[in-house]
Amino acid sequence: MRKKVLGRGLEALISQDLKDSIAETERVREIELGEIDPNPHQPRDHFDDRHLDELAESIKKNGVLQPVVVRRAGDRYQLIVGERRLRASGIAGKNTIPAIVRNVDDDDALKLALLENLQREDLNPIEEARGYIALRQRTGLSDKEIAAILGKNRSTVANTIRLLNLPAEVVGLIEEGRLRAGHARAILSVDGEKEQIAWARKVVEDGFTVRDIELAVKPEKKKRRRKKSASRDPVLAEFEERLETVLGTRVRILPRKKGGLITIEFFSDDDLESILERIGVDITL
Repeated sequence: MRKKVLGRGLEALISQDLKDSIAETERVREIELGEIDPNPHQPRDHFDDRHLDELAESIKKNGVLQPVVVRRAGDRYQLIVGERRLRASGIAGKNTIPAIVRNVDDDDALKLALLENLQREDLNPIEEARGYIALRQRTGLSDKEIAAILGKNRSTVANTIRLLNLPAEVVGLIEEGRLRAGHARAILSVDGEKEQIAWARKVVEDGFTVRDIELAVKPEKKKRRRKKSASRDPVLAEFEERLETVLGTRVRILPRKKGGLITIEFFSDDDLESILERIGVDITL
Protein backbone atom coordinates (compact mmCIF):
# COMPACT_ATOMS: atom_id res chain seq x y z
CA MET A 1 0.00 0.00 0.00
CA ARG A 2 1.33 3.39 -0.92
CA LYS A 3 2.29 6.08 1.58
CA LYS A 4 -0.44 8.64 2.15
CA VAL A 5 0.17 12.07 0.60
CA LEU A 6 -0.63 14.94 2.94
CA GLY A 7 -2.19 18.18 1.79
CA ARG A 8 -4.69 19.08 -0.88
CA GLY A 9 -4.56 20.22 -4.47
CA LEU A 10 -1.52 21.07 -6.51
CA GLU A 11 0.39 22.17 -3.40
CA ALA A 12 0.64 18.52 -2.37
CA LEU A 13 2.39 17.58 -5.60
CA ILE A 14 5.04 20.21 -6.16
CA SER A 15 8.27 20.38 -4.19
CA GLN A 16 9.36 23.53 -2.33
CA ASP A 17 12.37 23.84 -4.65
CA LEU A 18 10.04 24.05 -7.62
CA LYS A 19 7.84 26.66 -5.91
CA ASP A 20 10.94 28.74 -5.18
CA SER A 21 12.22 28.39 -8.75
CA ILE A 22 8.86 29.46 -10.17
CA ALA A 23 8.90 32.60 -8.03
CA GLU A 24 12.46 33.39 -9.12
CA THR A 25 12.27 32.58 -12.84
CA GLU A 26 8.73 33.49 -13.94
CA ARG A 27 10.14 35.64 -16.74
CA VAL A 28 9.33 35.13 -20.40
CA ARG A 29 12.21 35.04 -22.88
CA GLU A 30 12.53 34.19 -26.59
CA ILE A 31 14.39 30.90 -27.23
CA GLU A 32 15.46 29.43 -30.57
CA LEU A 33 13.31 26.44 -31.56
CA GLY A 34 16.47 24.53 -32.47
CA GLU A 35 17.74 24.83 -28.91
CA ILE A 36 14.75 23.06 -27.37
CA ASP A 37 14.66 19.26 -27.13
CA PRO A 38 11.34 17.39 -26.67
CA ASN A 39 10.31 16.03 -23.30
CA PRO A 40 11.33 12.32 -23.16
CA HIS A 41 8.52 11.76 -20.63
CA GLN A 42 5.80 13.39 -22.76
CA PRO A 43 2.58 11.67 -21.63
CA ARG A 44 0.76 12.36 -24.92
CA ASP A 45 0.94 9.61 -27.54
CA HIS A 46 -0.75 11.33 -30.46
CA PHE A 47 -0.81 14.83 -31.94
CA ASP A 48 -3.55 15.44 -34.50
CA ASP A 49 -2.06 16.92 -37.70
CA ARG A 50 -5.21 18.91 -38.48
CA HIS A 51 -5.26 20.53 -35.04
CA LEU A 52 -1.54 21.30 -35.31
CA ASP A 53 -2.11 22.99 -38.67
CA GLU A 54 -4.97 25.05 -37.20
CA LEU A 55 -2.78 26.10 -34.27
CA ALA A 56 0.04 26.97 -36.69
CA GLU A 57 -2.31 29.28 -38.64
CA SER A 58 -3.31 30.96 -35.39
CA ILE A 59 0.35 31.42 -34.45
CA LYS A 60 1.07 33.00 -37.86
CA LYS A 61 -1.66 35.58 -37.23
CA ASN A 62 -1.46 36.13 -33.48
CA GLY A 63 1.82 34.66 -32.30
CA VAL A 64 2.18 32.24 -29.37
CA LEU A 65 -0.22 33.55 -26.74
CA GLN A 66 0.98 31.32 -23.87
CA PRO A 67 4.72 30.66 -23.32
CA VAL A 68 6.04 27.12 -23.22
CA VAL A 69 7.88 25.93 -20.11
CA VAL A 70 11.42 24.55 -20.39
CA ARG A 71 14.38 23.70 -18.20
CA ARG A 72 18.13 23.82 -18.76
CA ALA A 73 19.75 20.62 -20.07
CA GLY A 74 23.47 21.31 -20.43
CA ASP A 75 23.89 23.98 -23.07
CA ARG A 76 20.40 23.31 -24.45
CA TYR A 77 16.82 23.38 -23.14
CA GLN A 78 14.36 20.54 -22.53
CA LEU A 79 10.64 21.08 -22.98
CA ILE A 80 8.42 20.53 -19.94
CA VAL A 81 5.05 21.93 -21.05
CA GLY A 82 3.80 23.06 -24.47
CA GLU A 83 4.74 20.50 -27.11
CA ARG A 84 1.76 21.37 -29.34
CA ARG A 85 2.80 25.04 -29.32
CA LEU A 86 6.41 24.08 -30.05
CA ARG A 87 5.46 21.83 -32.98
CA ALA A 88 2.96 24.31 -34.38
CA SER A 89 5.52 27.12 -34.18
CA GLY A 90 7.84 25.07 -36.35
CA ILE A 91 5.04 24.45 -38.86
CA ALA A 92 4.29 28.20 -38.84
CA GLY A 93 7.91 28.91 -39.79
CA LYS A 94 8.86 30.60 -36.52
CA ASN A 95 12.50 30.64 -35.43
CA THR A 96 11.90 31.42 -31.76
CA ILE A 97 9.20 30.83 -29.17
CA PRO A 98 8.36 32.64 -25.91
CA ALA A 99 9.39 30.43 -22.99
CA ILE A 100 9.71 30.36 -19.22
CA VAL A 101 12.84 28.62 -17.90
CA ARG A 102 12.42 26.71 -14.65
CA ASN A 103 14.99 24.94 -12.51
CA VAL A 104 13.26 21.60 -11.81
CA ASP A 105 14.31 17.97 -11.38
CA ASP A 106 13.03 15.01 -13.42
CA ASP A 107 10.25 14.23 -10.95
CA ASP A 108 8.73 17.72 -10.89
CA ALA A 109 9.19 18.07 -14.67
CA LEU A 110 7.08 14.97 -15.25
CA LYS A 111 4.43 16.07 -12.73
CA LEU A 112 4.06 19.45 -14.46
CA ALA A 113 3.80 17.81 -17.89
CA LEU A 114 1.21 15.30 -16.65
CA LEU A 115 -0.93 17.91 -14.92
CA GLU A 116 -0.82 20.28 -17.89
CA ASN A 117 -1.87 17.53 -20.29
CA LEU A 118 -4.58 16.11 -18.04
CA GLN A 119 -6.27 19.51 -17.98
CA ARG A 120 -6.38 19.74 -21.79
CA GLU A 121 -9.75 19.25 -23.47
CA ASP A 122 -8.37 17.45 -26.54
CA LEU A 123 -6.86 14.42 -24.79
CA ASN A 124 -8.34 11.14 -25.95
CA PRO A 125 -9.66 8.90 -23.12
CA ILE A 126 -6.74 6.45 -23.37
CA GLU A 127 -4.15 9.22 -23.07
CA GLU A 128 -6.14 10.51 -20.12
CA ALA A 129 -6.19 7.08 -18.46
CA ARG A 130 -2.45 6.60 -18.93
CA GLY A 131 -1.88 10.08 -17.55
CA TYR A 132 -3.83 9.20 -14.40
CA ILE A 133 -1.79 6.00 -13.98
CA ALA A 134 1.51 7.84 -14.43
CA LEU A 135 0.47 10.57 -12.00
CA ARG A 136 -0.65 7.98 -9.46
CA GLN A 137 2.63 6.09 -9.74
CA ARG A 138 4.76 9.23 -9.51
CA THR A 139 2.92 10.89 -6.63
CA GLY A 140 1.33 8.09 -4.63
CA LEU A 141 -2.01 9.90 -4.82
CA SER A 142 -5.27 7.95 -4.86
CA ASP A 143 -7.87 8.28 -7.62
CA LYS A 144 -9.95 10.35 -5.20
CA GLU A 145 -7.09 12.78 -4.54
CA ILE A 146 -6.23 13.10 -8.25
CA ALA A 147 -9.90 13.78 -9.00
CA ALA A 148 -10.01 16.53 -6.36
CA ILE A 149 -6.90 18.21 -7.80
CA LEU A 150 -8.32 18.17 -11.34
CA GLY A 151 -11.89 19.07 -10.34
CA LYS A 152 -13.37 15.73 -11.42
CA ASN A 153 -15.43 13.01 -9.73
CA ARG A 154 -13.53 10.02 -8.35
CA SER A 155 -15.72 7.67 -10.39
CA THR A 156 -14.77 9.57 -13.58
CA VAL A 157 -11.07 8.95 -12.92
CA ALA A 158 -11.58 5.29 -11.91
CA ASN A 159 -13.84 4.51 -14.89
CA THR A 160 -11.43 6.16 -17.32
CA ILE A 161 -8.56 4.03 -15.97
CA ARG A 162 -10.71 0.90 -16.43
CA LEU A 163 -10.71 1.53 -20.21
CA LEU A 164 -7.12 0.23 -20.23
CA ASN A 165 -8.52 -3.23 -19.37
CA LEU A 166 -10.12 -3.46 -22.84
CA PRO A 167 -8.46 -5.49 -25.64
CA ALA A 168 -5.72 -3.75 -27.63
CA GLU A 169 -7.92 -3.47 -30.76
CA VAL A 170 -10.66 -1.69 -28.79
CA VAL A 171 -8.14 0.61 -27.12
CA GLY A 172 -6.79 1.46 -30.59
CA LEU A 173 -10.27 2.44 -31.81
CA ILE A 174 -10.67 4.78 -28.83
CA GLU A 175 -7.26 6.38 -29.51
CA GLU A 176 -8.22 6.92 -33.15
CA GLY A 177 -11.43 8.65 -32.11
CA ARG A 178 -13.61 6.02 -33.80
CA LEU A 179 -15.03 4.70 -30.52
CA ARG A 180 -16.34 7.10 -27.89
CA ALA A 181 -15.67 6.70 -24.18
CA GLY A 182 -19.38 6.10 -23.46
CA HIS A 183 -19.47 3.15 -25.85
CA ALA A 184 -16.19 1.84 -24.44
CA ARG A 185 -17.52 1.92 -20.87
CA ALA A 186 -20.58 -0.02 -21.97
CA ILE A 187 -18.35 -2.58 -23.71
CA LEU A 188 -16.50 -3.10 -20.40
CA SER A 189 -19.64 -4.83 -19.12
CA VAL A 190 -19.40 -7.43 -21.91
CA ASP A 191 -17.69 -10.67 -20.85
CA GLY A 192 -14.77 -11.96 -22.93
CA GLU A 193 -12.25 -10.23 -25.19
CA LYS A 194 -13.71 -11.65 -28.42
CA GLU A 195 -17.17 -10.39 -27.51
CA GLN A 196 -15.81 -6.97 -26.55
CA ILE A 197 -13.98 -6.66 -29.89
CA ALA A 198 -17.11 -7.79 -31.74
CA TRP A 199 -19.21 -5.10 -30.05
CA ALA A 200 -16.60 -2.43 -30.73
CA ARG A 201 -16.72 -3.34 -34.43
CA LYS A 202 -20.52 -3.19 -34.39
CA VAL A 203 -20.35 0.33 -32.99
CA VAL A 204 -17.78 1.51 -35.53
CA GLU A 205 -19.15 -0.27 -38.60
CA ASP A 206 -22.90 -0.45 -37.93
CA GLY A 207 -23.52 2.55 -35.67
CA PHE A 208 -24.71 0.63 -32.61
CA THR A 209 -25.51 2.88 -29.64
CA VAL A 210 -24.65 2.60 -25.95
CA ARG A 211 -28.26 1.61 -25.31
CA ASP A 212 -28.00 -1.19 -27.91
CA ILE A 213 -25.06 -2.65 -26.01
CA GLU A 214 -26.76 -2.35 -22.63
CA LEU A 215 -29.98 -3.97 -23.86
CA ALA A 216 -28.06 -6.88 -25.38
CA VAL A 217 -25.83 -7.46 -22.37
CA LYS A 218 -28.47 -7.40 -19.60
CA PRO A 219 -30.48 -10.49 -20.69
CA GLU A 220 -27.26 -12.46 -21.22
CA LYS A 221 -26.01 -11.56 -17.74
CA LYS A 222 -29.33 -12.57 -16.18
CA LYS A 223 -29.23 -15.88 -18.04
CA ARG A 224 -25.69 -16.60 -16.82
CA ARG A 225 -26.63 -15.70 -13.24
CA ARG A 226 -29.65 -18.03 -13.35
CA LYS A 227 -27.55 -20.83 -14.81
CA LYS A 228 -24.81 -20.39 -12.22
CA SER A 229 -27.18 -20.07 -9.26
CA ALA A 230 -29.04 -23.23 -10.33
CA SER A 231 -25.85 -25.30 -10.00
CA ARG A 232 -24.54 -23.58 -6.85
CA ASP A 233 -25.25 -23.81 -3.17
CA PRO A 234 -28.05 -21.28 -2.58
CA VAL A 235 -26.64 -20.43 0.85
CA LEU A 236 -23.27 -19.43 -0.68
CA ALA A 237 -25.08 -17.45 -3.38
CA GLU A 238 -26.96 -15.55 -0.67
CA PHE A 239 -23.70 -14.83 1.20
CA GLU A 240 -22.13 -13.54 -2.04
CA GLU A 241 -25.03 -11.17 -2.59
CA ARG A 242 -24.80 -9.85 0.98
CA LEU A 243 -21.03 -9.32 0.68
CA GLU A 244 -21.48 -7.51 -2.64
CA THR A 245 -24.02 -5.18 -1.02
CA VAL A 246 -21.63 -4.38 1.84
CA LEU A 247 -18.45 -4.04 -0.25
CA GLY A 248 -19.92 -2.45 -3.37
CA THR A 249 -18.11 -4.81 -5.75
CA ARG A 250 -18.29 -8.31 -7.21
CA VAL A 251 -17.59 -11.14 -4.73
CA ARG A 252 -17.27 -14.90 -5.35
CA ILE A 253 -17.16 -17.69 -2.75
CA LEU A 254 -15.46 -20.83 -4.08
CA PRO A 255 -15.82 -23.86 -1.78
CA ARG A 256 -13.24 -26.66 -1.74
CA LYS A 257 -13.07 -30.07 -0.11
CA LYS A 258 -11.46 -28.39 2.86
CA GLY A 259 -12.12 -24.69 3.31
CA GLY A 260 -12.46 -22.45 0.27
CA LEU A 261 -11.64 -19.12 -1.34
CA ILE A 262 -13.31 -15.70 -1.34
CA THR A 263 -12.44 -13.40 -4.27
CA ILE A 264 -13.17 -9.68 -4.14
CA GLU A 265 -12.74 -7.60 -7.30
CA PHE A 266 -11.30 -4.07 -7.37
CA PHE A 267 -10.28 -1.85 -10.29
CA SER A 268 -7.91 0.70 -8.75
CA ASP A 269 -5.95 1.52 -5.61
CA ASP A 270 -8.83 3.74 -4.56
CA ASP A 271 -11.31 0.86 -4.91
CA LEU A 272 -9.04 -1.35 -2.79
CA GLU A 273 -8.78 1.29 -0.07
CA SER A 274 -12.57 1.69 -0.02
CA ILE A 275 -13.06 -2.08 0.37
CA LEU A 276 -10.46 -2.33 3.15
CA GLU A 277 -12.05 0.56 5.02
CA ARG A 278 -15.49 -1.09 4.78
CA ILE A 279 -14.19 -4.28 6.41
CA GLY A 280 -12.39 -2.32 9.12
CA VAL A 281 -8.75 -2.52 7.97
CA ASP A 282 -6.50 0.40 8.96
CA ILE A 283 -4.92 1.61 5.69
CA THR A 284 -2.66 4.22 7.27
CA LEU A 285 1.00 3.25 6.73
